[in-house]
Amino acid sequence: MSVRSFKLQVPSATLDDLRSRLASTRWPDEIQGAGWEYGTNLAYMKELTNYWQTKFDWRAQEEVMNAFAHFHASIDNLDIHFIHERGKGPNPMPLIITHGWPGSFFQMLKLIPRLTDPERFGGDPLDSFDVIVPSLPGYGFSDKPSHGGMTYSYIAELWVKLMTERLDYPRFAAQGGDIGGGVTTRLGLKNPQNVIGLHLTDVAYPYLGPEVRAVSQAEQRFLEEERCWDEEEGAYMSMQATKPQTLSYGLNDSPAGLAAWIVEKFRAWSDCGGQVEERFTKDELLTNVTIYWVTETINSSIRLYYEHRHNPAPLRLHEQVTVPTAVALFPKDLSHPPREWAERTYNVQQWTVMPRGGHFAAQEEPDLLAEDIRAFFRTLR
Repeated sequence: MSVRSFKLQVPSATLDDLRSRLASTRWPDEIQGAGWEYGTNLAYMKELTNYWQTKFDWRAQEEVMNAFAHFHASIDNLDIHFIHERGKGPNPMPLIITHGWPGSFFQMLKLIPRLTDPERFGGDPLDSFDVIVPSLPGYGFSDKPSHGGMTYSYIAELWVKLMTERLDYPRFAAQGGDIGGGVTTRLGLKNPQNVIGLHLTDVAYPYLGPEVRAVSQAEQRFLEEERCWDEEEGAYMSMQATKPQTLSYGLNDSPAGLAAWIVEKFRAWSDCGGQVEERFTKDELLTNVTIYWVTETINSSIRLYYEHRHNPAPLRLHEQVTVPTAVALFPKDLSHPPREWAERTYNVQQWTVMPRGGHFAAQEEPDLLAEDIRAFFRTLR
């Protein structure tokens, strides 16, 4: 039941091995003038991996990350890593934030102080939160599950135990997107007695059986957009949801391959206009990738796609998330449902269409996201 302090400290031998592998990268060919059309651009990858090998300072990034309070807690025979930062206002609300793939706890570091100490960023200290950011099982510095069935619902139950039994928060707020949105949805669906409210940047698919109203024109357009996106961009998802083990041999062995797989998503899914470093510095991109590399968690992380595909637990007729819910949609995110689509599943109390930002909102637009979170939960305090 104990919660233990934790400090990030990767062995030097692991970093030496990384640099050696980068120096020995065997590069593929590329169609002349292809840019990013066929996938991750060769010239950019050579530039990025050269920086990774010769200039990137993991120890400096460790120092930045270790400025936050890190912990481990044993739950259901898994060691779960999490950040737990206390709010500086008079009555902070506990808030658990769940990341997705190919992100990590690292993408929340800009967001955390804006929520724990809003006064520092021009906000009201009455809006402060105690912020808990766990690493998903099989991600970062959390344990890798050795058994199947690590579904969104299972992870949600781990989070309930973390919040109520380990951290003594009988009621708490929850926020998430991507896989984190799925986990957060299950928190609200299965544990409404514990959950004050949800804030989401992605919403779940509703029940669409013959007993419910027909889809609207806006919903039809949304479903067609989803179909087109899946045809053009969804190959990674199909691979990760069907044969993650096969994919993992290359990604776990080649740091250049791992970076190409992840960074392409940061470019495609962010509001960067095709220039990934308009939104993320090399250090930010490589810190996230290096977390996957040094923990050897690419296989265990993408395996969550397989678990979800094969244990989807779709919503049933009349099943709805009853706790108050806010949805924030960022224009360059992967999905842009109309409000009526979300209202089939959630008790939507706040709906925000953001002026800019993409899938990695906490890194891209931490001020916009923080203010939207503060504004929603202000009504539930």
